[in-house]
Amino acid sequence: MTEREKMLEGEWYQENDEELQRHRLKAKDLCFDLNHTRPSDVETQNEIIEELFTYQPTNLELLTPFQVDYGNNIFLGKNVFINHNCYFMDAGRIIVGDNVFFGPGVGLYTVSHPLAYERRNSGLEQAQTIKIGDNVWIGANASVLPGVTIESGAVVSAGSVVTRDVPENAIVAGIPAKIVKSIHEEEVDSEE
Repeated sequence: MTEREKMLEGEWYQENDEELQRHRLKAKDLCFDLNHTRPSDVETQNEIIEELFTYQPTNLELLTPFQVDYGNNIFLGKNVFINHNCYFMDAGRIIVGDNVFFGPGVGLYTVSHPLAYERRNSGLEQAQTIKIGDNVWIGANASVLPGVTIESGAVVSAGSVVTRDVPENAIVAGIPAKIVKSIHEEEVDSEE
């Protein structure tokens, strides 16, 4: 297996592999171009986004600056909003549903490292998929760690660190994030 194949399979891989370094450098160059494009130049932004993700997301609103590691491991649903200063560390897949809002400074981190420094210093990493369902809101400066699934309708409060799966329609907050409330249908009706 190549290091890229190991990375995408969730196995330990060498992050300093030449092929992976090439892919990351290309993605960083594309992010640089995107982040230095005038906000009014939507056509150029869309061209860069399509090259970065290898597809054109449907009705994506992405505010720069924005950073990724690879870009082509990110799969966005329809009507996704990504606010300023978000970083999607996509060595593992990042799968996002429809109508998802990311506040400013959100980090999605798919990578972990060995705890033993000898192995960590050798360049070993492991990537795990992050999955986010439909109609999720992730507040400003929240962090989502490797392997986490956030089910549809959930809300992650600003500044939270999500280390475990979040059930459907739950509100989580804190470090580490814990369920503080469940969103019930009657509450949705009373907000209108």
